[in-house]
Amino acid sequence: MALLRASGETKHQDYDLTLINGAGDGDGGVPHGRLLVSFAEAALGRDDGRLDAIRRDLVATLGGDALGDVAGVAALFDAIDRVADATGIPLEAEKLAATADVRVRLGIGKYAEPGPIGATQ
Repeated sequence: MALLRASGETKHQDYDLTLINGAGDGDGGVPHGRLLVSFAEAALGRDDGRLDAIRRDLVATLGGDALGDVAGVAALFDAIDRVADATGIPLEAEKLAATADVRVRLGIGKYAEPGPIGATQ
């Protein structure tokens, strides 16, 4: 999230990060953003039929190579998050401050149990 926002600032592109939690409209400023978010949700979900349908949509829209890239990125982000959570790695103070407005706007704090340092508050 912070990387996408920083990339947008560098490129003078306004990304609508509320697409991530379903509140945004359109593609969020990312080409095929809604399709990519749908894939991420399906990949982390339990509905194999939905995942198969999204895979077919991705291949039809972006091609077979893109499906591999999208799946790889989703897997990497899921793994990094799981490792950080499992080991109790807190969000660094600098990143906590830099992402405070986005975390509040997206309501991310409601997805995590309060931690000792309030990393998601």
